[in-house]
Amino acid sequence: MSSASSNSPFENGVMLYMAYLSKEGLQTFKQLLVDENPRPGSVQITWDQVKTARWGEMVHLLVEFFPGRLAWDVTHDIFAKMNQTELCLRVQMELNYILPNLELEDLNPREMPVNLEEGESDKIQEYKVHVTNEYSMMQTMTTWSGSHADFFYQDIERHERFLPCLFLPKRPQAKQPKTVVLQGVAGVGKTSLAKKVMLEWAENKFYCHKFRCAFYFHCQEMAQVDEQSFAELIAHKWPGSRSLMSKIMSKPDQLLLLFDGFEEVSLTLTDRPADLSDDWIQKLPGPVLLASLLSKRMLPEATLLITFRFTSWRKLKPFLKHPSFITLTGFSMAERAKYFRTYFGNKRDADEALRFVTGNTVLFSMCQVPAVCWMVCSCLRQQMQRGADLAQAYPNATAVFVQYLSGFFATKPGSPPRNTHQTRLAGLCYLAAEGMWNMRWVFDTKDLEQAKLDETAVATFLHMNIFQRVAGDGDRYAFAILSFQEFFAAFLYVLCFPQRLRNFRVLDRVQIIRLIAYPGRKKNYLAQMGLFLFGLLNEKCASAAEKSFGCKLSLGNKKKLLKVAALLHECSPPTLHHGVPQLFYCLHEIQEEAFVRQTLSDCQNATLIISKKKDMQVSAFCLKYCQRLRALELTMTLTIPHVGTLSVDPLHSAEPESSDQCFLWWQEFCSVFRTHENLEVLTLTNTSLEAESVKVLSAALRHPGCKLQKLIFRRVHPSMLNEDLIQVLTENQYLSYLEIQGTEVRREAMEFLCTALKCPQCYLQCLRLEDCSVTPKSWIDLAKDLGKMGRGHEQTFLQRRHPVENCELALLTCKTLTSSLKSNEMLTHLSLAENTLKDEGTKELCNALQCSTCPLQRLVLRNCALTSDCCPDLVSALDKNKNLRSLDLGFNSLKDDGVILLFEALMKPQSGLQILELEKCLLTAVCCQAMASMVLHSQSLRYLDVSKNDIGLRGRELLREAFQQRKGEKKVVL
Repeated sequence: MSSASSNSPFENGVMLYMAYLSKEGLQTFKQLLVDENPRPGSVQITWDQVKTARWGEMVHLLVEFFPGRLAWDVTHDIFAKMNQTELCLRVQMELNYILPNLELEDLNPREMPVNLEEGESDKIQEYKVHVTNEYSMMQTMTTWSGSHADFFYQDIERHERFLPCLFLPKRPQAKQPKTVVLQGVAGVGKTSLAKKVMLEWAENKFYCHKFRCAFYFHCQEMAQVDEQSFAELIAHKWPGSRSLMSKIMSKPDQLLLLFDGFEEVSLTLTDRPADLSDDWIQKLPGPVLLASLLSKRMLPEATLLITFRFTSWRKLKPFLKHPSFITLTGFSMAERAKYFRTYFGNKRDADEALRFVTGNTVLFSMCQVPAVCWMVCSCLRQQMQRGADLAQAYPNATAVFVQYLSGFFATKPGSPPRNTHQTRLAGLCYLAAEGMWNMRWVFDTKDLEQAKLDETAVATFLHMNIFQRVAGDGDRYAFAILSFQEFFAAFLYVLCFPQRLRNFRVLDRVQIIRLIAYPGRKKNYLAQMGLFLFGLLNEKCASAAEKSFGCKLSLGNKKKLLKVAALLHECSPPTLHHGVPQLFYCLHEIQEEAFVRQTLSDCQNATLIISKKKDMQVSAFCLKYCQRLRALELTMTLTIPHVGTLSVDPLHSAEPESSDQCFLWWQEFCSVFRTHENLEVLTLTNTSLEAESVKVLSAALRHPGCKLQKLIFRRVHPSMLNEDLIQVLTENQYLSYLEIQGTEVRREAMEFLCTALKCPQCYLQCLRLEDCSVTPKSWIDLAKDLGKMGRGHEQTFLQRRHPVENCELALLTCKTLTSSLKSNEMLTHLSLAENTLKDEGTKELCNALQCSTCPLQRLVLRNCALTSDCCPDLVSALDKNKNLRSLDLGFNSLKDDGVILLFEALMKPQSGLQILELEKCLLTAVCCQAMASMVLHSQSLRYLDVSKNDIGLRGRELLREAFQQRKGEKKVVL
């Protein structure tokens, strides 16, 4: 979304070391700060300003009251008085980093707050009491609205820790964010946190040194009035504020404005600058007023705290100036475990429930939303009380929602007639689907009429807690939980409509693609609806839904889904939000082998980024059905706990998801290497695996059924290149290509590699090392072993390629390597690109090339710090070596004098060179006459690259004339 986007307010924050102070230490720091003598350019701090401040607010206060480097100087001095030596060092290190970026405007001291008379201060205090009374009600809510006696409320602890740090100054300029966005999916506590901010401000616990006034606005308040001014909006919230308005607005930097409820209004914000206003007493249409505030056209110094779902970002992006993002994710894994433990009360039941739910990672991830977490607990307890097998009762995550929501539609004495029941259900599903396709979450009476939902139906859904009223005037409703809307939207496409020609509502191809493909770098807001649809198409789940909802279902869309999904197996490259194709999640949810196998039957390439356990589970499930898979690229950032290190008690484990299941999923994942005979290429990128996980992978690659031919490591953790993995080279007869790129190759790894290369059972034909950090001693050992390769292996080594690029080769290593070139009769390709060989190293190579037994056909010396001094040695090598066909000397300072010597050598009849690459070699027009002559008279040259050289117009004309005379025989790249 933005460079300022983060999961936490701490990211890029300054003075984070303040958090290391104990509660007592923080109090000592405050007292010493208050006692500090005023410094030039600073403002004296009082005890009232700091007494309730937590560490994050203290950082804000320091940066604001002590401009520029003063904040760090004062902090350092106080830490020194407290004998906090380590913290003093941290202060100095941070100051050294930040000082060059501190701007002049940061050096202005904070202005003193506006003075209020006694009566005016009383009015502000009255307003705070009013806010306290209004928002403290939220804190006392411990029940789900309705009759669910077993519902209980649990705070999200991580969000509580965020509170004092919402406006933490950021690096590199120690700027305090003026617009902070709390983003997240529906139901994770964005509104609750915003209201908690209001409550703590009113209780003087939240940035009391900064904000004299704070106001919470639901967007509906602006939408329901045709025109109003900002002053009128404030007066509506605070009736006694009119007399204070001018003083409040004279210091807008002391205002905190909170905006919420963007998803509950259909305002079209104007982005025309001419429409916006900076006048807070001017009456404006709601959309214009809101846009003026968000864009900082009005009250630019005010601080904004905005909450919205990811789906609202596109609408609000044009208005927000340099926003700082904080992503709220709901319950952490530990908090979910705590909720289960509290809900079930006894360890045995909680243990059983948690083990089941962690075995379905998709369901467990849904429990991040507190209300869904309660719903899952409630359903599991009902099944456990009946003695049911949870795995049988719930074949997928969707089945839990089927049980919970169908309970509201069960036929009971006094229930409406069956036809009425089905009409209401169909109308509810239609309303949900229309909202999902059109990104609408709030519905008015017109929407309800179109869905054929009368007042009785609406009242029933309100009583069921499927609907909830939306704040503001008029009859407007939303689904109580977004997941309910997503479920009923999917349910529309499995409902049976006997009166229709087709007894089900048909999904078109575009709709299916929207459900199961992901839209570039954005989150797919339809993903959960797609997941529910596939879950409902599971025959066991559909049968349970048909019985419990008391209605006929149709699986008519199943064939269409299969047809379209089968064409989407070649997915776009992974992104931050979509490391694993959404299709994989959908197929895991349907849990039907025949359907999944048919969908993935033609999948030949897969690129996966596995960062969560649910990524691992669904990938392991789906890959085993990709029988034609040829290439797999994997990025693994997930740490897989080894079975032996796991907690036997998931409730009291630091990571309740940590069970042997994740390790078993990894074993299942790796099994594809021994079962998929078409799988030829494995690329591991930006990956770190523990030793036990590497052992599982290595065992699969060594299996007789593994037909892997290419193994590529790009920027992997050095520890992965251990003996287990390198040993694969000697035990897999199909493995012919190994590439290691951008990775530190430690001494032990190089020893394992050298040992493998000398082994008669090593069938490697190409070894490529690029941009690898290796010790000179290791290079020498490798060079010696390259010389031994090929002896006794003439039948198996058809071609040897050895790129060793950007690996800091030393001259001694180069001498050893050239010695190997003389003795190796099979090496045909050698790349030493981006190694500082210099002219001395090239001289050693040229000596080897002059040997009549050297079989080298292609040599790459690209960007090797060569000068024109190496060209005589290259000429000697070209004169005597008749095997060399391709020479790449690009990005070296050969200059005109050097290449003229090469051109003269290529004009000789015995020259066999066919490809010469001289890209960016500092050539000018001076060498072009010799180059043109070489082009005309060389019998062997077929390709010449002199691009990125300043040969001028005259040089180009000479070359063009020469190539026209040899038209069709040669190709030049200018």
